[in-house]
Amino acid sequence: MTPPTDRDTASSSAPAVPAAHRQAKYQVRFDWGTAGAIAVAADADVVVWVDALPLPTEPTEPEHPAVPHVPGEGAVLAAGLTNAPAVARWILDEQVRLGRRAMIALVGAGATASDGSPRFAVDDLLAAGAVVDELASLGIDYCSPEAAAASAAFTGLRGAVAHLLTASVSGQESIAAGAAPAEVAAGGRLGSSDTVTVLRASRQSGARPPE
Repeated sequence: MTPPTDRDTASSSAPAVPAAHRQAKYQVRFDWGTAGAIAVAADADVVVWVDALPLPTEPTEPEHPAVPHVPGEGAVLAAGLTNAPAVARWILDEQVRLGRRAMIALVGAGATASDGSPRFAVDDLLAAGAVVDELASLGIDYCSPEAAAASAAFTGLRGAVAHLLTASVSGQESIAAGAAPAEVAAGGRLGSSDTVTVLRASRQSGARPPE
């Protein structure tokens, strides 16, 4: 939802990530913000930057401010609730292309608190859970506890997602900034878009070109 803050980007020069934080034994991992990307994305074949309610002025192409801070050689995709099924299908296709199990890191964008520190965003939790749930429906289901908890949050609240987006802190901020409630609620329409935005193409040999 927001570009990385100075506090976030400082993490890129931090000491080595503890092994437990990498969630490395799991095919599907989940963490938050730039620091979370550094923790779980270094060996990922696909990184999913999850931002259910991006700022209207936030770029979605390769100049997206999060991309330079995502480590590794894997593709970076943008995801929300609206395109979660399409993102999951893209990942399955990439796994088939690789001819092996693809390692997937989901990273919740989160938001920024009034003091400039990172803030949890329930909209991004639900969107990440939707992607995890869609991946599981395609047989990609070896999830870390963090990814499994996000999926459980989404599946348990699936029927109220549009309401939760408009009622959430991020949704209310968007409305206060001039967005119509219906526009915010539209961000909760699961599968309403088949668009998969590739923020960074895979830098692995023989990678698929951006769509």
